[in-house]
Amino acid sequence: MIRLFKVYYPLRVLVLLVGEALIVWTSFLLAAMWRNPDSFLLLNVENGYLQVLGRVGPRILLVTAVVLLLSHLFDLYDSTSLDAKWDHAFRLLLVVGFVALALAAIAKSYPEALLGNNSAFWGIVILTFTLFCWRAVYTWMVQLPFLRERVYILGNGERAERLVRGLGQRAALGLEIVGSSSDLEGEVTRESVASHLKRLALQGRVHRVIVAFPDRRNTLPVEELLDLRLSGVKVEDATSWLEKISGRIEVDQLYPSWLIFGEGFRFSTFFRLVRRVVNFSVALVGSLLSLPLLPFIVLAIKLDSPGPSLYRQGRVGPRGKIFHCYKFRTMRQDAEADIGATWALDSDPRITRVGKFLRTSRLDEIPQLWCVLKGDMNFVGPRPERPEFVEWLSKEIPYYGVRHVVRPGITGWAQVQYKYGNTLEDAREKLQYDLFYIKNASLGLDFLILFQTVKIVLLGRGAQ
Repeated sequence: MIRLFKVYYPLRVLVLLVGEALIVWTSFLLAAMWRNPDSFLLLNVENGYLQVLGRVGPRILLVTAVVLLLSHLFDLYDSTSLDAKWDHAFRLLLVVGFVALALAAIAKSYPEALLGNNSAFWGIVILTFTLFCWRAVYTWMVQLPFLRERVYILGNGERAERLVRGLGQRAALGLEIVGSSSDLEGEVTRESVASHLKRLALQGRVHRVIVAFPDRRNTLPVEELLDLRLSGVKVEDATSWLEKISGRIEVDQLYPSWLIFGEGFRFSTFFRLVRRVVNFSVALVGSLLSLPLLPFIVLAIKLDSPGPSLYRQGRVGPRGKIFHCYKFRTMRQDAEADIGATWALDSDPRITRVGKFLRTSRLDEIPQLWCVLKGDMNFVGPRPERPEFVEWLSKEIPYYGVRHVVRPGITGWAQVQYKYGNTLEDAREKLQYDLFYIKNASLGLDFLILFQTVKIVLLGRGAQ
C-alpha cells in the first residue's frame, strides 16, 4: 500500500487510476491526429508541432480530468468493489455516456471549442473500446499468482475474523490469505501456532505475518516470529493493518501505549496556525458566496412552519469547552418539548418538508461558517456533539474524550466514511474514524475530505 495525504491506498488502485488517465489522453489525441492529419504533419517542424500540441493538449487534459472525476463519482476506484465486473461495466458506460453528452452540448453551443471533423465523437468511440480492454487486462493481471503476496493471520477470535474479512473484500490489495490460527483443530496454544506457522514458512508460502491475537500471553510464538522476521518475512500488528484497510482505529483491544508511542497525534504550532488561516479564509469566502441564498432559505423556513429560522445548541468543543453551534432550523419548533435531547431518527416526523431538503443538500450547515470564523470550529474535524450525549458516550465508549483534542468540524472523516448515526454503536463506529483523522491530521487530508464531501452532497448520501 502507498500513503497519500496520510491515507493508505492500494498501489494497484493507483496503477488503475494512472493507466486510465493515460488511456483517456491517448484516445482523444489519436482521434485528433486521425481526423486532423494536416495539423499533425508538422512533426518535422519542432515549433509547429509544439504549437499544435499546445492547442490540443489543454482540451484533452480537461476531458481526462472530467472522466477521472466521473469515475470517482461512480465509485469505479473503490477497492472493495473492483471484482463486481458487470456493475463496473455499467458504471463505465455511464461515465462515457455523460462525457459524450457533455461534448455534444459543447459542439452544439460552442463548436469552436472542439477540434472539428468529429474528433470528439471518434475520441469517445476509441475511449469506450480501450477502457473496457484496459479493465479486462487489469482484472486479469492483478489475479496472477506471482503478483499476489501470501499472508498468514496469526490469531483467532472476532478481531482476526474482521481482518480476514477486510483483506478478502479488497482484492486490489494483492494479498492472498494462506492460513490463520483459526484453521487449527483443538486448543490454540503457543506450540500449535508455532508448528503451523513453521510448516507454512518451510513451504515458502508466507510473505507476511499479521498478529491479531486478543491476548498474546502464552500464545505468541516469539522465537519463531523473530526467525521469520530475520529471514525476510514481514511481521506486523493487526491494529495497524485494520487502520490501513478500513481508515479507522478500532477501540476494542486498543492499548493506551499504542496511542502514546505510535506515530501521529501531534499538532505543531505552525500546523495549527496555517490551518487556522486556511479555515478562516475559506469560511469568509463561503459566507460571501452563500449570502444570496440566505433570504430564500429564511423565507422557505418561515412559510413551511412557525418559529425562528435559526436555532443554536450547546456543543462540546476542544478540551470539553461548550460553545454555541448555529444551524438553520429543520425541525418543528417544539421538536424536543416532550422527549428531550435525542438524535434524529430514520424518517423522523419532527423534520419539516423544507428541513428535509435543507438536510439533504447540507444547506442547513451554512450558519456554521460563523462558528468557523469565530474559531469554535474548523471546516474539517469530528462533528460537535451535545453535552448531554458526550457525558453518556464518554461512559460507554473508551477513548471517546480523545476526539475533543481538536476543533470539531462541519464535515469530517467519519461523515464521509460512515452513514448518519443515531445509536450507541453508530457513535462507536464514528469515533473510530475520528481517531484515525486525529492521528493523521494534515492539510492534505482536510482537502481530501472536502473533495469527498462534495461528492456525498451531490449524491445526497448520508443525510438525516
